[in-house]
Formats: sequence, structure tokens, C-alpha cells
Amino acid sequence: MKNLVAPSILSADFSNLENDINKLKYSGADILHIDVMDGHFVPNITIGPVVVKDIRKVTDLPIDCHLMITNPERYFEDFLEIGIQYISMHIELNRSIKKCYEIARRYKTKFGIAINPETKTDKLKWVIDIADYILIMTVHPGFSGQAFIKEASLKIPVIRNMGYNGLIEVDGGINAEIAKELRELGADIIVSGSYIFRNNIKEAIKMLR
Repeated sequence: MKNLVAPSILSADFSNLENDINKLKYSGADILHIDVMDGHFVPNITIGPVVVKDIRKVTDLPIDCHLMITNPERYFEDFLEIGIQYISMHIELNRSIKKCYEIARRYKTKFGIAINPETKTDKLKWVIDIADYILIMTVHPGFSGQAFIKEASLKIPVIRNMGYNGLIEVDGGINAEIAKELRELGADIIVSGSYIFRNNIKEAIKMLR
């Protein structure tokens, strides 16, 4: 099991984003997590490839783009051309998965499948062999600062029992205490935004690890 921390910039100060990203790097962040929302698949709009391209220019941290958009296949290549290391889309959009997987393989980028709290793990059975990582949402995607949904975290051992040996990432409402529970369940990557940016960044990342 890996022990990685991926701060989410959704909670960063976008008027001073480069500064916050640098703080994350020098505070020990392993991966930079970027939520991409279209206002359709989820009820919020964030950023697109143009901003991610600029973020890529100011950091050498691995970038993880979580696409919460209705037609990911239209934009997958735009993100991958930037030079990101991880990209995920939702199992709830299963008609797009094969196409997106094929694009990710051409770029040698880690391909992830995200699953919402209310979605059953049975939906993941056919992607177990192609997903480099599975992103378990422990809040309803769309906004930062939501309360952790414990029941969703119990998908971790279920997915392992399905024979999945790839990385498991968890995102949503996570603080140090919850992170410890998630590690014990088998999580490899912890995504956190509000907890990190509302506290001393270096100490928060240390506690999440």
C-alpha cells in the first residue's frame, strides 16, 4: 500500500494560486489534485484545460485531474497533451470509458475510474482490469467542505475483495482522524482540500500521511 497525499486545489486561493501550489510542494504534497467540473454532471463549474496548462508551467508535482464532466471523451486528449500524470472519469458515464481508456493508454497516463457515494461497487466489475486507480468519492461531488460519508469508504475492502490490486484514492471530507481509518481500510491516496488549507499546510499533510 502506498501512503500518498494529494491536496485538492479546489480549496486554494485562486487569486494567488501559484503561491499556494508552491506551499503544497514544499510542505510534502505528493500529487496535485484538480477537480474539473462542467456545471452539468455536477452542479458547479471550475476550470478547464487552459488553466491546467498554466498550472503545469508553475509546478513539477504530478497532476491528477478528476473529470466530473458529462462528455469526458471530448476533452480527454486536451488534458493529456498538457503532460499530467493521472486522469479519472466517472463510472456513471460508462459509455465513454472505453474511448477514454484508449486515449489515456496512448499518452501512458494513469487512468482512473471515480465512483459516487450512491453508486454500487458492482458497476466497477468490468473496469477492474483496466483502471490504474479507483477514486472513491466520500462526498457528493461538486463542492468542497462537505461532511464525510462513512458508508462510501466501506467500498474500499469490497473493491479489494473483487480482486483489484491497483491504487485506491479517496476524496471528500477527509481530516487526519478519517485519513487514519481510510489507510487501515486500504486506501493508497488521500485527497483533501479544506482540511489542508484551513490549517498549517505542512502539518496537515503530515497528519494525513
